Amino acid sequence: MSDVANKLSYFQAITGVEDVDLCTEILSAHGWDLELAISSFTSTSDSGANNPATTSSVATGAAIAGRRDDAIETFERSEIVNAGGAGQPGLAWKIITLPISIISGSLGLVSSAIGLGFWVAGGVLSYSLGVIGLSSSGHRGGSSSAPLVVATAAASEAIGFVSMFEHEYGDRHPNFVGESFMDALQRSRREFKLMFVYLHSPDHPDTPGFCVETLCSEVVSAFINENFVSWGGSIRATEGFKMSNSLKASRFPFCAVVMAATNQRIALLQQVEGPKSPEEILTLLQRVLEESSTVLVAARLEAEERINNIRLREEQDAAYQAALEADRAREQQRKEEEKRLAREAAEAERKQKEEEEARLKAAHEAKERETALVKLREEKGLSLGPEPEKGPDVTQVKWDNHGRFISIS
Repeated sequence: MSDVANKLSYFQAITGVEDVDLCTEILSAHGWDLELAISSFTSTSDSGANNPATTSSVATGAAIAGRRDDAIETFERSEIVNAGGAGQPGLAWKIITLPISIISGSLGLVSSAIGLGFWVAGGVLSYSLGVIGLSSSGHRGGSSSAPLVVATAAASEAIGFVSMFEHEYGDRHPNFVGESFMDALQRSRREFKLMFVYLHSPDHPDTPGFCVETLCSEVVSAFINENFVSWGGSIRATEGFKMSNSLKASRFPFCAVVMAATNQRIALLQQVEGPKSPEEILTLLQRVLEESSTVLVAARLEAEERINNIRLREEQDAAYQAALEADRAREQQRKEEEKRLAREAAEAERKQKEEEEARLKAAHEAKERETALVKLREEKGLSLGPEPEKGPDVTQVKWDNHGRFISIS
Protein backbone atom coordinates (compact mmCIF):
# COMPACT_ATOMS: atom_id res chain seq x y z
CA MET A 1 0.00 0.00 0.00
CA SER A 2 2.88 2.40 0.73
CA ASP A 3 4.25 1.93 -2.81
CA VAL A 4 0.82 2.70 -4.28
CA ALA A 5 0.44 5.79 -2.10
CA ASN A 6 3.93 7.00 -3.04
CA LYS A 7 3.22 6.59 -6.75
CA LEU A 8 -0.13 8.38 -6.38
CA SER A 9 1.37 11.35 -4.51
CA TYR A 10 4.29 11.50 -6.93
CA PHE A 11 1.95 11.52 -9.95
CA GLN A 12 -0.10 14.31 -8.37
CA ALA A 13 3.03 16.37 -7.71
CA ILE A 14 4.27 16.02 -11.29
CA THR A 15 0.99 16.50 -13.15
CA GLY A 16 -0.69 18.96 -10.80
CA VAL A 17 -3.92 16.93 -10.87
CA GLU A 18 -5.53 17.14 -7.42
CA ASP A 19 -8.36 14.66 -8.00
CA VAL A 20 -7.20 11.49 -6.24
CA ASP A 21 -9.77 9.28 -7.98
CA LEU A 22 -8.73 10.60 -11.39
CA CYS A 23 -5.03 10.02 -10.66
CA THR A 24 -5.82 6.52 -9.41
CA GLU A 25 -7.79 5.78 -12.56
CA ILE A 26 -4.95 7.06 -14.79
CA LEU A 27 -2.32 5.01 -12.98
CA SER A 28 -4.53 1.93 -12.98
CA ALA A 29 -5.06 2.28 -16.73
CA HIS A 30 -1.28 2.07 -17.14
CA GLY A 31 -0.76 -0.81 -14.75
CA TRP A 32 0.65 1.53 -12.07
CA ASP A 33 3.67 2.16 -14.29
CA LEU A 34 4.60 5.66 -13.12
CA GLU A 35 6.92 6.46 -16.01
CA LEU A 36 4.43 5.31 -18.63
CA ALA A 37 1.58 7.23 -17.00
CA ILE A 38 3.59 10.46 -16.81
CA SER A 39 4.87 10.01 -20.37
CA SER A 40 1.35 9.50 -21.65
CA PHE A 41 0.07 12.46 -19.65
CA THR A 42 2.77 14.71 -21.10
CA SER A 43 2.21 13.51 -24.67
CA THR A 44 -0.30 16.30 -25.28
CA SER A 45 2.30 18.95 -24.60
CA ASP A 46 4.98 17.05 -26.56
CA SER A 47 3.05 17.46 -29.81
CA GLY A 48 3.20 21.21 -29.35
CA ALA A 49 6.95 21.12 -28.73
CA ASN A 50 8.02 19.06 -31.74
CA ASN A 51 7.50 21.69 -34.45
CA PRO A 52 7.58 25.26 -33.08
CA ALA A 53 7.91 27.94 -35.70
CA THR A 54 9.83 30.45 -33.60
CA THR A 55 11.26 30.87 -30.14
CA SER A 56 8.11 32.63 -29.02
CA SER A 57 6.00 29.64 -30.05
CA VAL A 58 8.20 27.41 -27.92
CA ALA A 59 7.64 29.71 -24.98
CA THR A 60 3.90 29.56 -25.58
CA GLY A 61 4.00 25.77 -25.65
CA ALA A 62 5.96 25.78 -22.42
CA ALA A 63 3.37 28.05 -20.81
CA ILE A 64 0.54 25.71 -21.79
CA ALA A 65 2.29 22.55 -20.65
CA GLY A 66 4.43 23.96 -17.86
CA ARG A 67 2.80 22.17 -15.00
CA ARG A 68 3.02 18.77 -16.65
CA ASP A 69 6.44 18.70 -18.34
CA ASP A 70 9.39 17.42 -16.41
CA ALA A 71 11.86 15.42 -18.43
CA ILE A 72 13.84 14.23 -15.51
CA GLU A 73 10.73 13.15 -13.64
CA THR A 74 9.44 11.40 -16.76
CA PHE A 75 12.44 9.16 -17.38
CA GLU A 76 14.06 8.58 -14.01
CA ARG A 77 11.75 10.23 -11.45
CA SER A 78 14.66 12.44 -10.42
CA GLU A 79 14.68 15.97 -9.11
CA ILE A 80 16.99 18.90 -9.85
CA VAL A 81 18.83 20.43 -6.94
CA ASN A 82 20.18 23.94 -7.33
CA ALA A 83 23.75 23.80 -6.09
CA GLY A 84 24.53 27.48 -5.91
CA GLY A 85 22.59 29.24 -8.63
CA ALA A 86 23.71 30.63 -11.96
CA GLY A 87 25.76 33.44 -10.52
CA GLN A 88 27.11 31.71 -7.40
CA PRO A 89 28.31 28.18 -8.18
CA GLY A 90 29.53 26.19 -5.24
CA LEU A 91 29.30 22.95 -3.35
CA ALA A 92 26.98 24.30 -0.69
CA TRP A 93 24.08 23.02 -2.64
CA LYS A 94 20.71 24.27 -1.65
CA ILE A 95 18.46 21.23 -2.05
CA ILE A 96 15.23 22.08 -3.76
CA THR A 97 13.00 20.01 -5.93
CA LEU A 98 11.89 21.00 -9.38
CA PRO A 99 8.96 23.35 -9.10
CA ILE A 100 5.67 22.39 -10.57
CA SER A 101 5.12 25.44 -12.73
CA ILE A 102 1.45 26.35 -12.92
CA ILE A 103 0.94 29.09 -15.44
CA SER A 104 -2.50 30.60 -15.37
CA GLY A 105 -4.36 31.83 -18.39
CA SER A 106 -7.66 31.02 -19.93
CA LEU A 107 -6.16 29.59 -23.11
CA GLY A 108 -3.77 27.35 -21.20
CA LEU A 109 -6.43 26.10 -18.79
CA VAL A 110 -8.94 25.40 -21.53
CA SER A 111 -6.35 23.62 -23.67
CA SER A 112 -5.15 21.55 -20.73
CA ALA A 113 -8.70 20.64 -19.71
CA ILE A 114 -9.64 19.58 -23.22
CA GLY A 115 -6.43 17.59 -23.67
CA LEU A 116 -6.86 15.94 -20.28
CA GLY A 117 -10.45 15.05 -21.02
CA PHE A 118 -9.55 13.31 -24.27
CA TRP A 119 -6.61 11.58 -22.65
CA VAL A 120 -8.64 10.27 -19.69
CA ALA A 121 -11.39 9.03 -22.00
CA GLY A 122 -8.82 7.22 -24.14
CA GLY A 123 -7.08 5.77 -21.07
CA VAL A 124 -10.34 4.49 -19.58
CA LEU A 125 -11.36 2.97 -22.91
CA SER A 126 -7.95 1.33 -23.31
CA TYR A 127 -8.11 -0.06 -19.79
CA SER A 128 -11.63 -1.38 -20.34
CA LEU A 129 -10.62 -3.12 -23.56
CA GLY A 130 -7.61 -4.56 -21.79
CA VAL A 131 -9.81 -6.03 -19.07
CA ILE A 132 -12.02 -7.86 -21.56
CA GLY A 133 -9.00 -8.95 -23.62
CA LEU A 134 -9.57 -6.83 -26.75
CA SER A 135 -6.62 -4.50 -26.37
CA SER A 136 -3.41 -5.45 -28.16
CA SER A 137 -1.40 -4.34 -25.13
CA GLY A 138 -3.75 -5.84 -22.56
CA HIS A 139 -1.21 -8.41 -21.44
CA ARG A 140 1.53 -7.58 -19.01
CA GLY A 141 4.21 -7.53 -21.65
CA GLY A 142 2.44 -4.78 -23.59
CA SER A 143 2.89 -2.08 -20.99
CA SER A 144 6.43 -3.07 -20.05
CA SER A 145 7.74 -2.23 -23.51
CA ALA A 146 6.63 1.42 -23.39
CA PRO A 147 9.57 2.79 -21.33
CA LEU A 148 11.96 1.11 -23.75
CA VAL A 149 10.31 2.96 -26.63
CA VAL A 150 10.63 6.29 -24.78
CA ALA A 151 14.32 5.69 -24.00
CA THR A 152 15.02 4.69 -27.59
CA ALA A 153 13.30 7.82 -28.88
CA ALA A 154 15.37 10.00 -26.54
CA ALA A 155 18.59 8.32 -27.68
CA SER A 156 17.54 8.81 -31.31
CA GLU A 157 16.97 12.49 -30.67
CA ALA A 158 20.44 12.78 -29.11
CA ILE A 159 22.05 11.04 -32.09
CA GLY A 160 20.11 13.27 -34.45
CA PHE A 161 21.26 16.37 -32.58
CA VAL A 162 24.92 15.32 -32.89
CA SER A 163 24.50 14.76 -36.64
CA MET A 164 22.78 18.11 -37.07
CA PHE A 165 25.41 19.91 -35.02
CA GLU A 166 28.29 18.40 -36.99
CA HIS A 167 26.54 19.25 -40.25
CA GLU A 168 26.14 22.87 -39.16
CA TYR A 169 29.39 23.52 -37.30
CA GLY A 170 31.88 20.78 -38.19
CA ASP A 171 33.51 17.92 -36.35
CA ARG A 172 35.37 19.91 -33.68
CA HIS A 173 32.98 20.28 -30.77
CA PRO A 174 32.28 18.79 -27.36
CA ASN A 175 31.76 15.05 -27.66
CA PHE A 176 28.00 14.99 -27.11
CA VAL A 177 26.94 11.44 -26.23
CA GLY A 178 24.22 9.86 -28.33
CA GLU A 179 22.17 8.88 -25.29
CA SER A 180 19.20 10.13 -23.36
CA PHE A 181 19.79 12.71 -20.67
CA MET A 182 19.47 10.22 -17.82
CA ASP A 183 21.74 7.69 -19.53
CA ALA A 184 24.35 10.40 -20.00
CA LEU A 185 23.95 11.38 -16.35
CA GLN A 186 24.52 7.79 -15.28
CA ARG A 187 27.57 7.67 -17.53
CA SER A 188 28.99 10.72 -15.75
CA ARG A 189 28.35 9.04 -12.42
CA ARG A 190 30.21 5.90 -13.53
CA GLU A 191 33.14 7.95 -14.87
CA PHE A 192 33.19 10.26 -11.82
CA LYS A 193 32.82 13.35 -13.96
CA LEU A 194 30.52 16.34 -14.09
CA MET A 195 28.01 16.59 -16.91
CA PHE A 196 28.05 19.51 -19.34
CA VAL A 197 24.61 20.27 -20.80
CA TYR A 198 24.03 22.39 -23.88
CA LEU A 199 20.51 23.34 -24.99
CA HIS A 200 20.45 24.40 -28.62
CA SER A 201 18.00 27.05 -29.87
CA PRO A 202 18.28 27.07 -33.69
CA ASP A 203 16.21 30.23 -34.07
CA HIS A 204 18.11 32.39 -31.59
CA PRO A 205 20.35 34.99 -33.29
CA ASP A 206 23.24 34.41 -30.85
CA THR A 207 23.34 30.64 -31.38
CA PRO A 208 25.55 30.48 -34.52
CA GLY A 209 28.18 32.84 -33.14
CA PHE A 210 28.29 31.08 -29.78
CA CYS A 211 28.64 27.65 -31.39
CA VAL A 212 31.37 28.71 -33.84
CA GLU A 213 33.41 31.03 -31.66
CA THR A 214 32.98 29.51 -28.20
CA LEU A 215 31.56 26.02 -28.08
CA CYS A 216 33.56 24.73 -31.07
CA SER A 217 36.77 26.52 -30.20
CA GLU A 218 39.71 24.21 -29.80
CA VAL A 219 40.45 25.18 -26.21
CA VAL A 220 36.87 24.98 -24.93
CA SER A 221 35.98 21.73 -26.69
CA ALA A 222 39.23 20.07 -25.57
CA PHE A 223 38.68 21.17 -21.95
CA ILE A 224 35.09 19.93 -21.95
CA ASN A 225 36.00 16.60 -23.56
CA GLU A 226 38.74 16.00 -21.02
CA ASN A 227 36.83 16.88 -17.87
CA PHE A 228 33.11 16.42 -18.58
CA VAL A 229 30.55 14.07 -20.05
CA SER A 230 28.70 16.21 -22.61
CA TRP A 231 25.05 16.03 -23.55
CA GLY A 232 23.29 18.31 -26.00
CA GLY A 233 19.73 18.67 -27.19
CA SER A 234 17.66 20.93 -29.35
CA ILE A 235 14.68 22.65 -27.79
CA ARG A 236 12.77 21.64 -30.91
CA ALA A 237 13.08 18.01 -29.81
CA THR A 238 11.02 16.49 -27.03
CA GLU A 239 13.73 15.88 -24.48
CA GLY A 240 15.57 19.12 -25.21
CA PHE A 241 12.33 21.05 -24.78
CA LYS A 242 11.57 19.29 -21.52
CA MET A 243 15.07 19.90 -20.21
CA SER A 244 14.76 23.60 -21.03
CA ASN A 245 11.67 23.65 -18.81
CA SER A 246 13.29 21.56 -16.09
CA LEU A 247 16.43 23.70 -15.98
CA LYS A 248 14.30 26.86 -16.32
CA ALA A 249 16.25 28.18 -19.29
CA SER A 250 15.23 31.77 -19.91
CA ARG A 251 17.98 32.89 -22.30
CA PHE A 252 19.89 31.22 -25.07
CA PRO A 253 22.47 29.97 -25.77
CA PHE A 254 22.10 27.94 -22.57
CA CYS A 255 24.70 25.74 -20.89
CA ALA A 256 24.65 24.03 -17.51
CA VAL A 257 26.84 21.81 -15.38
CA VAL A 258 25.04 19.12 -13.39
CA MET A 259 25.93 15.97 -11.52
CA ALA A 260 24.04 13.02 -10.13
CA ALA A 261 23.23 13.44 -6.45
CA THR A 262 21.74 11.09 -3.89
CA ASN A 263 18.11 10.02 -3.66
CA GLN A 264 17.62 10.19 -7.44
CA ARG A 265 18.26 13.92 -7.45
CA ILE A 266 20.30 16.04 -9.84
CA ALA A 267 22.61 18.74 -8.55
CA LEU A 268 22.66 21.89 -10.67
CA LEU A 269 26.16 23.29 -10.15
CA GLN A 270 26.30 26.06 -12.78
CA GLN A 271 24.16 27.47 -15.53
CA VAL A 272 25.31 29.90 -18.21
CA GLU A 273 22.71 31.88 -20.14
CA GLY A 274 23.37 34.09 -23.11
CA PRO A 275 26.43 34.37 -25.35
CA LYS A 276 29.80 34.01 -23.66
CA SER A 277 33.36 34.21 -24.89
CA PRO A 278 35.67 31.19 -24.71
CA GLU A 279 37.55 32.81 -21.84
CA GLU A 280 34.36 33.35 -19.84
CA ILE A 281 33.18 29.77 -20.42
CA LEU A 282 36.57 28.35 -19.46
CA THR A 283 36.68 30.47 -16.30
CA LEU A 284 33.26 29.27 -15.21
CA LEU A 285 33.95 25.63 -16.04
CA GLN A 286 37.34 25.67 -14.32
CA ARG A 287 35.84 27.22 -11.22
CA VAL A 288 32.99 24.73 -10.94
CA LEU A 289 35.41 21.89 -11.65
CA GLU A 290 37.73 23.02 -8.88
CA GLU A 291 34.90 23.46 -6.42
CA SER A 292 33.50 20.03 -7.26
CA SER A 293 36.81 18.20 -7.32
CA THR A 294 36.57 17.23 -3.65
CA VAL A 295 33.12 15.74 -4.21
CA LEU A 296 34.26 13.81 -7.28
CA VAL A 297 37.36 12.54 -5.50
CA ALA A 298 35.25 11.54 -2.50
CA ALA A 299 32.80 9.75 -4.80
CA ARG A 300 35.64 7.93 -6.53
CA LEU A 301 37.22 6.94 -3.20
CA GLU A 302 33.84 5.84 -1.89
CA ALA A 303 33.26 3.72 -4.98
CA GLU A 304 36.74 2.22 -4.73
CA GLU A 305 36.20 1.53 -1.04
CA ARG A 306 32.86 -0.05 -1.83
CA ILE A 307 34.49 -2.22 -4.50
CA ASN A 308 37.30 -3.15 -2.10
CA ASN A 309 34.78 -3.99 0.60
CA ILE A 310 32.84 -6.13 -1.82
CA ARG A 311 36.05 -7.85 -2.92
CA LEU A 312 37.09 -8.31 0.72
CA ARG A 313 33.71 -9.79 1.59
CA GLU A 314 33.96 -12.11 -1.38
CA GLU A 315 37.44 -13.19 -0.31
CA GLN A 316 36.26 -13.68 3.26
CA ASP A 317 33.27 -15.64 2.05
CA ALA A 318 35.54 -17.74 -0.14
CA ALA A 319 37.92 -18.35 2.77
CA TYR A 320 35.00 -19.21 5.03
CA GLN A 321 33.60 -21.59 2.45
CA ALA A 322 37.03 -23.16 2.01
CA ALA A 323 37.40 -23.57 5.78
CA LEU A 324 33.89 -24.95 5.96
CA GLU A 325 34.64 -27.42 3.20
CA ALA A 326 37.87 -28.40 4.97
CA ASP A 327 35.96 -28.94 8.21
CA ARG A 328 33.40 -31.01 6.37
CA ALA A 329 36.15 -33.03 4.72
CA ARG A 330 37.86 -33.63 8.07
CA GLU A 331 34.56 -34.60 9.67
CA GLN A 332 33.85 -36.95 6.80
CA GLN A 333 37.33 -38.43 7.08
CA ARG A 334 36.88 -38.86 10.84
CA LYS A 335 33.58 -40.62 10.35
CA GLU A 336 35.05 -42.87 7.69
CA GLU A 337 38.01 -43.67 10.01
CA GLU A 338 35.61 -44.50 12.82
CA LYS A 339 33.66 -46.75 10.49
CA ARG A 340 36.89 -48.44 9.35
CA LEU A 341 38.03 -49.03 12.93
CA ALA A 342 34.61 -50.35 13.85
CA ARG A 343 34.70 -52.75 10.90
CA GLU A 344 38.21 -53.93 11.81
CA ALA A 345 37.20 -54.41 15.47
CA ALA A 346 34.13 -56.35 14.42
CA GLU A 347 36.24 -58.45 12.04
CA ALA A 348 38.83 -59.16 14.76
CA GLU A 349 36.12 -60.11 17.21
CA ARG A 350 34.53 -62.39 14.65
CA LYS A 351 37.85 -64.10 13.92
CA GLN A 352 38.57 -64.49 17.62
CA LYS A 353 35.16 -66.00 18.15
CA GLU A 354 35.64 -68.38 15.26
CA GLU A 355 39.08 -69.41 16.55
CA GLU A 356 37.67 -69.99 20.05
CA GLU A 357 34.85 -72.05 18.62
CA ALA A 358 37.32 -74.05 16.52
CA ARG A 359 39.56 -74.63 19.57
CA LEU A 360 36.66 -75.77 21.69
CA LYS A 361 35.44 -78.03 18.92
CA ALA A 362 38.89 -79.58 18.51
CA ALA A 363 39.21 -80.15 22.25
CA HIS A 364 35.79 -81.71 22.34
CA GLU A 365 36.61 -83.96 19.43
CA ALA A 366 39.91 -85.00 21.05
CA LYS A 367 38.17 -85.83 24.27
CA GLU A 368 35.60 -87.86 22.41
CA ARG A 369 38.33 -89.77 20.59
CA GLU A 370 40.16 -90.49 23.84
CA THR A 371 36.98 -91.67 25.49
CA ALA A 372 36.23 -93.89 22.53
CA LEU A 373 39.77 -95.33 22.64
CA VAL A 374 39.52 -96.11 26.34
CA LYS A 375 36.19 -97.74 25.76
CA LEU A 376 37.62 -99.71 22.89
CA ARG A 377 40.51 -100.91 25.01
CA GLU A 378 38.18 -101.93 27.73
CA GLU A 379 36.02 -103.81 25.28
CA LYS A 380 39.05 -105.58 23.77
CA GLY A 381 40.41 -106.33 27.23
CA LEU A 382 37.17 -107.94 28.15
CA SER A 383 37.14 -109.95 24.92
CA LEU A 384 40.64 -111.41 25.58
CA GLY A 385 39.78 -112.65 29.02
CA PRO A 386 42.06 -112.53 32.05
CA GLU A 387 45.78 -112.41 31.42
CA PRO A 388 47.50 -115.70 32.36
CA GLU A 389 50.05 -115.70 35.05
CA LYS A 390 53.70 -115.98 34.31
CA GLY A 391 55.00 -119.42 33.79
CA PRO A 392 57.04 -121.65 31.57
CA ASP A 393 54.24 -122.06 29.16
CA VAL A 394 53.49 -118.32 28.97
CA THR A 395 55.17 -115.89 26.61
CA GLN A 396 54.86 -112.19 27.36
CA VAL A 397 54.96 -109.80 24.40
CA LYS A 398 55.20 -106.05 25.08
CA TRP A 399 54.16 -103.15 22.81
CA ASP A 400 54.25 -99.48 23.50
CA ASN A 401 51.33 -97.14 23.20
CA HIS A 402 52.01 -96.65 19.57
CA GLY A 403 51.84 -100.36 18.79
CA ARG A 404 55.57 -100.80 18.35
CA PHE A 405 57.12 -104.09 19.48
CA ILE A 406 59.28 -103.87 22.53
CA SER A 407 60.24 -107.30 23.82
CA ILE A 408 59.27 -110.96 24.33
CA SER A 409 59.81 -112.79 27.57
